[in-house]
Amino acid sequence: MENLEQQIKFLIEIDKLKTIERKTKIISDSRRENDAEHSWHLAMMAIVLHKHANQEIDLFRVIKMLLVHDLVEIDAGDTFAYDTNGQGDKYERELLAAERIFGMLPEEQGAELMELWEEFENKETKEAQFAASLDRLQPLIHNYLNEGDTWQKFNITSEKVLARNKEIANGSDALWEYAQQIIHQSVEQGILSK
Repeated sequence: MENLEQQIKFLIEIDKLKTIERKTKIISDSRRENDAEHSWHLAMMAIVLHKHANQEIDLFRVIKMLLVHDLVEIDAGDTFAYDTNGQGDKYERELLAAERIFGMLPEEQGAELMELWEEFENKETKEAQFAASLDRLQPLIHNYLNEGDTWQKFNITSEKVLARNKEIANGSDALWEYAQQIIHQSVEQGILSK
């Protein structure tokens, strides 16, 4: 019974992910996306796009990683991709959050989620690289379809977008090619500055 109580407390705690807003708006441009929506969308992207990974991957592991990777933002908050100051201590803040949040679970389950989170952060396995590719591609698509909303609001240039997103190629050459097309079209349409 003790394990069940720990698991339920954890599940109640992670409901807070729905309250963590990201900088990117949802595609309809009506409001900002929250972390829970982002994680769900990434998991669906993995299901639909996994055949575009550079190598054969363990799809279930990728999905688990994508559902776990942003839980730390309950404590650490969402660090904007182009916030160089915030990026400086992001890992330390998120590690503390991971230890607290995953520590709510029975030891074995908590250790599994911590391992998935660390794997995603390190981006060394083919599964983590593909998961990270999706995590970069999704806001790129949103910004493109929202006519560069976040890019324009924060004066983000195509050079910064290319530099930030080039690691998409580590998980999927096909998705990186698609991402570059979006970036170039955004510049041509005037929604992303050079």
